[in-house]
Amino acid sequence: ENEWNEYYGSKYSVSVNSATSGLYMAIGALGIGYGDEVIVSPYTMSACAMAPMIYGAIPVFADVDNMGSLDPNSIKTLVSPRTKAILVVHQFGIPADMDEIMAIAKKHNIRVVEDCAQAHGAKYKGQHVGTIGDIGVFSLNVNKTIQSGEGGVCVTNNTDLHYRLALIRNHGEAVVEAAEYDDITNIAGFNYRMTELQAAVCRVQLSKLYKLNDYRLELVKQLSDGLKEFDFLVTPEDKKDCHSTYYVYPLRFLKDIAGIEREKFIEAVNAEGVLFYQGYTKPLYTQPIYQKRTLFKNGYPFSAI
Repeated sequence: ENEWNEYYGSKYSVSVNSATSGLYMAIGALGIGYGDEVIVSPYTMSACAMAPMIYGAIPVFADVDNMGSLDPNSIKTLVSPRTKAILVVHQFGIPADMDEIMAIAKKHNIRVVEDCAQAHGAKYKGQHVGTIGDIGVFSLNVNKTIQSGEGGVCVTNNTDLHYRLALIRNHGEAVVEAAEYDDITNIAGFNYRMTELQAAVCRVQLSKLYKLNDYRLELVKQLSDGLKEFDFLVTPEDKKDCHSTYYVYPLRFLKDIAGIEREKFIEAVNAEGVLFYQGYTKPLYTQPIYQKRTLFKNGYPFSAI
């Protein structure tokens, strides 16, 4: 945790057994609960929308920009008196527009959680993502740029949030009595601890992050340069004042220019040994749990509205 703080410039880090656990902890630490609303992305992993619902809060899906991160203009239209947080995903390792998002949050007195699962080492205006909002959550899943098989880290610069994250990680420290901590809201008993073996692997991985990202960005440049001649492919462009680290290399396919469907193109290039995926994920709001608006019984937590 100290080494993570040193790398990212954060005041506090709390290691966890997965980024999913970290997202649950972040929502809990912020005191978000039944009937509250959290603005989330529909174009991401399911845990981002599930985290608010674990505490009885309701995910509200905003639109994303053409690089997959939350669109601030969409966020503005969704803020309500119930809104307590924005859960920002730095999709593909490309930072979201944090100036706009933080301005919205400040105006409406709402909190910001940054999902940095895909954004190890990414920066927005020179500052590491994850350290801009109230809490940042990183993933150390086996598929990430650095990994410990499974695991994660939460970062914050707030002393009280750090303590609440640590309590939630470790059984609420038998539910805060021994800790003599007065605010028991959301301090339920979980075991989200990272193991010592995971931590040992993570420390070595962290020491390699600069080198891994530098090599990754060399490959991104090579790929973008090579694909510019194809007018039916739109390569990603670096956002102004952002240092993106490209966990995924997102390409847009223009079928009207290509003259064939995307499926046929992917089938053809994959037959030549290239590994292309069609789309990143279906929008989360298409899943049955959001269509039927029920997580547990009696429409909970959507019944709060």
